[in-house]
Amino acid sequence: MSRPFPSRSFSREPLHRRNGKIRAREVRVIDDAKQQLGVMPLNEALRLAQGKGLDLIEIAANATPPVCRIVDYGKFLYEEAKRTKETHARQSAGRMKELQISPTIDPHDMATKRNHAIQFLCEDMKVRVKLRFRGRQRAHKEIGFQVINKFVQDVAGYGQADSPPKMLGDRDLNVVLSPLPRQKRAKNPREAQASEPAVAMAASEESKPA
Repeated sequence: MSRPFPSRSFSREPLHRRNGKIRAREVRVIDDAKQQLGVMPLNEALRLAQGKGLDLIEIAANATPPVCRIVDYGKFLYEEAKRTKETHARQSAGRMKELQISPTIDPHDMATKRNHAIQFLCEDMKVRVKLRFRGRQRAHKEIGFQVINKFVQDVAGYGQADSPPKMLGDRDLNVVLSPLPRQKRAKNPREAQASEPAVAMAASEESKPA
């Protein structure tokens, strides 16, 4: 019975060619100590890598000749992921999100704003919290200061105020929060929630009779 549609192939080019997948006849080689070894035939480069129990990874395919590095592939992927993460953190650090609240904000809305602030801080972004006084609220600014200070306390596990809250003009009370260093920061709530089902499943499996 013939199929109505031809089968499709979804083979995808790997991000980095390695070992026998490298196509060039000659390559420029960097060894596991990051020393330049110069240009050599591919077979010779592969023998060098195999002799050290390592992989030959093509890191600059468009160069002439292509540049390859002798390294453990697992370590190479780890280093690359770490560099990508650090680059993202540096890019995010220059961005700022703004959240606006009021002295009479509803508790549910406050919780939502607080969760947004925590998530932004966990993504290494600064957060500006602006509290706006309207009408007669300007006569009781102490209430606004209480609200915004409570907000700062609630997110203290993730970020800290650059300076105490201060008025900008007659209506806006502002504070800027900067993310804490990753090693000092509380765990991202989203990551904690994602891990809970896995932990519960593991506990359930352990409790089953053998």
